[in-house]
Amino acid sequence: MEIDLTPQLAKKIYGSDGGSYYSWSPKELPMLREGNIGAAKLALEKNGFALPRYSDSAKVAYVLQGNGVAGIILPESEEKVIAIKKGDAIALPFGVVTWWFNKEATDLVVLFLGDTSKAHKSGEFTDFFLTGANGIFTGFSTEFVGRAWDMDEASVKSLVKNQTGTGIVKLKDGVKMPEPKKEHRNGMALNCEEAPLDVDVKNGGRVVVLNTKNLPLVGEVGLGADLVRLDGSAMCSPGFSCDSALQVTYIVRGSGRAEVVGVDGKKVLETRVKAGNLFIVPRFFVVSKIGDPEGMEWFSIISTPNPVFTHLAGSIGVWKSLSPEVIQAAFNVDADLVKNFSSKRASDAIFFPPSK
Repeated sequence: MEIDLTPQLAKKIYGSDGGSYYSWSPKELPMLREGNIGAAKLALEKNGFALPRYSDSAKVAYVLQGNGVAGIILPESEEKVIAIKKGDAIALPFGVVTWWFNKEATDLVVLFLGDTSKAHKSGEFTDFFLTGANGIFTGFSTEFVGRAWDMDEASVKSLVKNQTGTGIVKLKDGVKMPEPKKEHRNGMALNCEEAPLDVDVKNGGRVVVLNTKNLPLVGEVGLGADLVRLDGSAMCSPGFSCDSALQVTYIVRGSGRAEVVGVDGKKVLETRVKAGNLFIVPRFFVVSKIGDPEGMEWFSIISTPNPVFTHLAGSIGVWKSLSPEVIQAAFNVDADLVKNFSSKRASDAIFFPPSK
């Protein structure tokens, strides 16, 4: 059965005057369910506070816009309060409790991509809120809450009913929140826009790969990630994940074209992509992208913490390793064409600058 790979925009699930939560649905993007991948986005306005929660999925969070503060509590650990900004990637393993706060005028927008193989619903995240109108306290009887925390009935009722917001609330100006600590960022977050480049091609593009070396927590999440910045009109070499990983891509900025080729050489996707689009490349399928004149930037997760890719063109392309005789026989062409084919793109690796 054919699966629709058409890029999709997220849809609003809930919100308040403090912000909104968006998600991609497996009904509209079937590869989410097929690949057991979830995707969502949190947008907090000034003084927006995303109430403490935990999820049924391990995730990677990526800050798309703004500055803010995140509270992160790993199982049986103390709360880490970190300053977050555009470009930050944060690994969130199973059992992590998080909260998010924005005190700036610019919206704080955070992307979440993760593994739903153990989730309640394949292809979707389910969050469990600790507080609020749908918080876990609202489901327990006054007796159970009172005995668990050794509180009287009046205190229990106040604790459970005073926060009437759901998921996201707006705090009053001047409300004191925990101050982030520099040391808490160590091992918790990596800024992909400031990290050393793994690939840098002049007039082509740049890549930062998120893996167990620069952010060890991704090993617990079971996902790798990368931030790719493609220069104007440049091309990203056709390539595929050679370790059976899925690639989930969110277009952060700009626009361009994408093509995906699958089994039997069949083109399964030929489309334009723009900021806000999410699309998924199935295992072993070959994908390539060309940016528009303003360039294009995307953040991807790969369903393995240390992904390995094979590129078909450029100096590291598989064709550079094949002998001329094999290429000639495989294409059934003459030796001169093979020589011309093999000599092209000898100096480029993953990105090809626009033709002069």
